[in-house]
Amino acid sequence: LWLNGLYLRLIYKLQRGLRYKLGISRVTLHLGLNPFGSIMREYESLSFNFQMILHRSKRGWVWNQFFVIEEYTGPDPVLVGRLHSDIDSGDGNIKYILSGEGAGIIFVIDDKSGNIHATKTLDREERAQYTLTAQAVDRNTNRPLEPPSEFIVKVQDINDNPPEFLHENYHANVPERSNVGTSVIQVTASDADDPTYGNSAKLVYSILEGQPYFSVEAQTGIIRTALPNMDREAKEEYHVVIQAKDMGGHMGGLSGTTKVTITLTDVNDNPPKFPQSVYQMSVSEAAVPGEEVGRVKAKDPDIGENGLVAYSIIDGDGMDMFEITTDYETQEGVVKLKKRLDFETKKSYSLKVEAANVHIDPKFISNGPFKDTVTVKISVEDADEPPVFLKPSYIFEVQENAASGTVVGKVHAKDPDAANSAIRYSIDRHTDLERYFIINAEDGNIKTIKALDREEIAWHNISVFAVEVHKQHQEAKVPVAIKVVDVNDNAPKFAAAYEAFVCENARSNQQFITISADDKDDSANGPRFIFSLPPEIIHNPNFTLRDNRDNTASVLVRREGFSRQKQDLYLLPIVISDGGLPPMSSTNTLTIRVCGCDSNGSLLSCNAEAYILNAGLSTGALIAILACIVILLVIVVLFVTLKRQKKEPLIVFEEEDVRENIITYDDEGGGEEDTEAFDIATLQNPDGINGFIPRKDIKPEYQYMPRPGLRPAPNSVDVDDFINTRIQEADNDPTAPPYDSIQIYGYEGRGSVAGSLSSLESATTDSDLDYDYLQNWGPRFKKLADLYGSKDTFDDDS
Repeated sequence: LWLNGLYLRLIYKLQRGLRYKLGISRVTLHLGLNPFGSIMREYESLSFNFQMILHRSKRGWVWNQFFVIEEYTGPDPVLVGRLHSDIDSGDGNIKYILSGEGAGIIFVIDDKSGNIHATKTLDREERAQYTLTAQAVDRNTNRPLEPPSEFIVKVQDINDNPPEFLHENYHANVPERSNVGTSVIQVTASDADDPTYGNSAKLVYSILEGQPYFSVEAQTGIIRTALPNMDREAKEEYHVVIQAKDMGGHMGGLSGTTKVTITLTDVNDNPPKFPQSVYQMSVSEAAVPGEEVGRVKAKDPDIGENGLVAYSIIDGDGMDMFEITTDYETQEGVVKLKKRLDFETKKSYSLKVEAANVHIDPKFISNGPFKDTVTVKISVEDADEPPVFLKPSYIFEVQENAASGTVVGKVHAKDPDAANSAIRYSIDRHTDLERYFIINAEDGNIKTIKALDREEIAWHNISVFAVEVHKQHQEAKVPVAIKVVDVNDNAPKFAAAYEAFVCENARSNQQFITISADDKDDSANGPRFIFSLPPEIIHNPNFTLRDNRDNTASVLVRREGFSRQKQDLYLLPIVISDGGLPPMSSTNTLTIRVCGCDSNGSLLSCNAEAYILNAGLSTGALIAILACIVILLVIVVLFVTLKRQKKEPLIVFEEEDVRENIITYDDEGGGEEDTEAFDIATLQNPDGINGFIPRKDIKPEYQYMPRPGLRPAPNSVDVDDFINTRIQEADNDPTAPPYDSIQIYGYEGRGSVAGSLSSLESATTDSDLDYDYLQNWGPRFKKLADLYGSKDTFDDDS
């Protein structure tokens, strides 16, 4: 800073001397200041631009720009420059004024001397230049002495900003085995200092960490590989530190660093390799095809598709018995059983297994074959196996009706184990529920227990067990089919229940039916069937038989004319023989009916009684007439029954005590008014005084008139007489409902003459009541009349 001040003063004196000695009124200076450089170097870099004016101008000062160094922290303000007018005689009458950007705040001017100072520290990175306007005025009158002149103050840069990288950390990939100089990534740093002035922003890149694997270009920041054949399997990740330094990398420059993580990507540069030369495996002879025997694995340090390995069997005596598949999740070869094994036949096998890469990189094909082989030895273990039948199934034949104990056939099983245990046989009784057969437990001979009938069961399907004597849990099962061979033991019979019809007017040799036969025996013992008449009726005068030689026969009429009145039914025996050895025959009877036919031979009737009936009525018509008669009879019976039920009197309960109805009605009523029902007058309908009580629930069949001698009871009659009268009327009234007329309570009456019988108000009204009328109610109310009459007498006496 001291040097910088000395430098400015030197320049200022040089400027003034040149102006006065050369007589130049206009001088423009371009000053470049660098406090860290030498004075001689800066002096050489100064450029003076003199604009010479031949005549003297009235205005004595014009300039373009000044320079002020950034980040100045000295005790005194920095002198930026000085304004001086030619008309200034130094008597203090001229006043210098400064305006514009930062005037009065950052830049201040001495209005007498014209010296401009920077009062604050400036930062070029915040603002690189300021535009100001200077003017000289008369101090007393403020009259402008010079026209305003604009100039620029530039902030001179210093190296105060270190380089900064765009990212704090970089990540990059490069294939392993890459050639030297392979580009990995480019890192870039920036410097906030002025790149147009000096070397403050001139950056140089260098590598601090990561040698000797990687290098960096000093000017571009491109990182490249520096070693050949870098192996990912040896080291996969590298950490590189790159430095960017300004000042062209010279001493005193500022620097910044960044970290670059470089990962080597995989290439297929390694073949698969088995860790051992021989694998030992074992498998039980009881294993089923598809069962896993063991696994082999060839190690490949490559990853991804470069590490995929495929396995195959290329040689060995077990190629037909075993197979190998690839488990791509674990990269293992899975050896599986292909066929069943037999320890007693072969106890060991050998396989040659190859492991090869699925994807091969042609760049590294010269490294050798990308595959490896290994020997797999498999030993077969003995297993406790169940017995094995010599055949998977057996088929035997036996004639039907064979005697009990007939040998059907023999089954045989053996123990496949080396122990060769003894075998015992038995029949699964679930397959022989009727117990037709038995088996010898020691030798496996199957015999019949009872006679067999082919016509009942032609095939018997049974199952035979074979069990080791000393290991009963080891058993085998084999199906045995037994065919029952047919014997000609069934005679042929009619194929159906034939019933023939022959017309009365049948012609001679006329065929009227064709018959066939059926035989339960096998076809070898059945057809061809032979039909014939028995020898004793071979010259039957009525019918004859013709064998058609196709297992059918035709029955023909031998004579003309038949009469139902004489004989309407004929029985013709027919002999049928089969073609078996020896042949069997049976005699079957054919029923032949004589029927009436028209001239065309169409059947009319086969009953002998048909001649008795009228010719105009058929059987169907007679049946229809009888059905109509029956229906009419049923209708008449129903009508009479309903009529009789309607005229019967309705239900009368003669033994019922009608008086109970007087005290068991369900209406609880409203107090004392209920007692009015006990007045005999209330039991009568005033409208029925004349003796006729109309019915409202049914419509009478005829008008009921009161019977003579029955007259209505007066109001003051005995209750017994009243009830008996009403009962007699109801019994003789055909229109009466199925209940006594005494129960007609629908009529509530016109009020009781007797008044209320309630005792609820007796405490206050006993003196007003007169119970003498109870004496008129008859003997049934005598106790009540005496009770209330005595009470009244007692009260009066008291």
